[in-house]
Amino acid sequence: MKDDREKWARVRIIMIGTVFGLLFLTVVGRAFFLQILKHEELVKKAEKQHQQRVDLPPARGSILDRNGTPLAESIHMDSCYAEPRRIKDVEGTTALLAPILGVPRHELFAKLSGNKSFTWIERGLAPDKATRIRNMKLPGICFVPESKRFYPNLETAAHVIGFTGLDPNGLEGLEFKYDTTILGNTGYIITERDALGRNVGVKTTEIKDSSPGKNIVLTLDKTIQFIAEKELTKAVVENRAKSGMALVMEANTGKVLAMANYPTFNPNAYSRYSLAQLRNRVVVDSFEPGSTFKVFTIAAGVDSGAIKATDAFNCENGTYQIADRVIHDDHPQSRLSVSEIIKYSSNIGAAKIGIKVGEERLSSYLRNFGFGRRTEIDLPGESTGNLKRHWYGVDLATISFGQGVSLSAIQLVSAVSAIANGGNLMRPYLVERIIDDSGKEVRAFEPHMVRRVISPETSRKVTKMMETVTGEGGTGTKAAVDGFRVAGKTGTAQKADSVTHTYSPTKRIGSFVGFVPAEKPILTIAVIIDEPQGIKYGGAVAAPAFREIAQNTLAYLKIESTEPAHNRIKPFKATASPPPARESITAGDVPESSSEGALMPDFRGLSMRRVLQVMGKRNINIRLIGSGRAAQQNPPPGKKIRETDEVWIKFLPSA
Repeated sequence: MKDDREKWARVRIIMIGTVFGLLFLTVVGRAFFLQILKHEELVKKAEKQHQQRVDLPPARGSILDRNGTPLAESIHMDSCYAEPRRIKDVEGTTALLAPILGVPRHELFAKLSGNKSFTWIERGLAPDKATRIRNMKLPGICFVPESKRFYPNLETAAHVIGFTGLDPNGLEGLEFKYDTTILGNTGYIITERDALGRNVGVKTTEIKDSSPGKNIVLTLDKTIQFIAEKELTKAVVENRAKSGMALVMEANTGKVLAMANYPTFNPNAYSRYSLAQLRNRVVVDSFEPGSTFKVFTIAAGVDSGAIKATDAFNCENGTYQIADRVIHDDHPQSRLSVSEIIKYSSNIGAAKIGIKVGEERLSSYLRNFGFGRRTEIDLPGESTGNLKRHWYGVDLATISFGQGVSLSAIQLVSAVSAIANGGNLMRPYLVERIIDDSGKEVRAFEPHMVRRVISPETSRKVTKMMETVTGEGGTGTKAAVDGFRVAGKTGTAQKADSVTHTYSPTKRIGSFVGFVPAEKPILTIAVIIDEPQGIKYGGAVAAPAFREIAQNTLAYLKIESTEPAHNRIKPFKATASPPPARESITAGDVPESSSEGALMPDFRGLSMRRVLQVMGKRNINIRLIGSGRAAQQNPPPGKKIRETDEVWIKFLPSA
């Protein structure tokens, strides 16, 4: 009996020991699972429960022109936030802040009330507002540094640079194309809180500033961009046109020195503009080139051996029927040489050359010039244009003189540059270097030859022909530049009517494209004017703007003239006289900048060259109207230049 009791006692001890052993193993296993296997996950979960994280927008790198002038930069501004749990006097705090911030009291009161541990008051405060609020030392009102995208030159090169959103991610232009390069690292604010969501204390707030991204250096030159935009604006306004484009490129490298659109916009306030104004027409839009296309037909004919430069063609006295289509010339001629076909812009002559070259060969040459495909310029939204794969009926004849084909301005300038530089199609580009925040080069971009299109000999022959366009009797005499030989071609193309789907009887696109100096090309320039009123010919509406852009750019680049001056334009007699001429600005003419922004100098009486120098030195952007010497300006001398102001100088020719 006693043995049975002892035996049962041992069994119970073993059973209890086993149960406790299993419980111990379970606790150890669970502890191992939670503390070892799930450690990282649980730590992150705990941090989320005990911390509130607010991301701060990353600082973007700068966009600089080729001389290092900032075109887009991130400026540091204070953003104001509140910790409502720490605000004891919500009503009093609201009363003090609302007048400074310019917001309704009830909206601010709602933000500051409640049990929130964090809420934004205002992002990107003006410095004077931030100083006033900071000096009040209000409990629960705090500041954090943030970056804001700023475009110091306002409209200048707006379509190229693009703009960013509030994120601040790039939305258009180079800001979008190089977003991941320019974008920096995100900063943040972290505040500690207890299990009920209450702030543990102010000292637990952690702030990590965002770090800047890389900077990009462009091929664009701010001064040449000024010149192109000014002359384009003048051409569009004077011809009461719908819009316009201008492009300046290095003929030998493909570097884009200026890319202008009109109308333009201020990227600091892009939301105020329509989508049409934000579109970079130079890259995105395609149009029929008209007679500018004839140079490529003739280049194909000469290079393929289908025609000789000395050949002549019967131009049918201005009327020529092919199948059911009648082709007309604006200036009827009986017989023209190949050079004269370009000089007088004969549609009939170009059509006959195209027919002689043949569809297969002409199509191959045109595609090699880059038509019907993207140039791969480093901008978003590039158009391919339209070059038909299969040609029917009179397509061969009409495409030969630029009808029934469409292209973009960047394609046109790239193709003309191939004629200028000896036959090499270069890929156009805008970004020359990428550098880090310390100025160290991260990546460099070099000129890239896509393919050889024509021989150097063909290039020289076609260039000689294009020179006749700006000579006596040519269609582009208004593009002639004193002291330089200019090779170019005018274009006047009909526009398609979106309603009737036929060519409009009134709407035209006037254009001029060319290069200078013709004997050793440096610049290829195109000016395209959309829907000019009155006289619509490219030689009348676009050629003068080409001349002014070329002349001023050559002077700025210090390119010496190579030929005796010719085709001088007589100065326009102004009805009003400008102020007395001045060649310098005195200390009183250029007031010091105020703490709130730049002050407008007194430009009256200065030459345009001197105005451009002062603008570059003081880093201010001003719209220039007219030519001659400065006569009027807005705002008046000594007044602050605000972002929303219309800032302009009107020039009048000297008497």
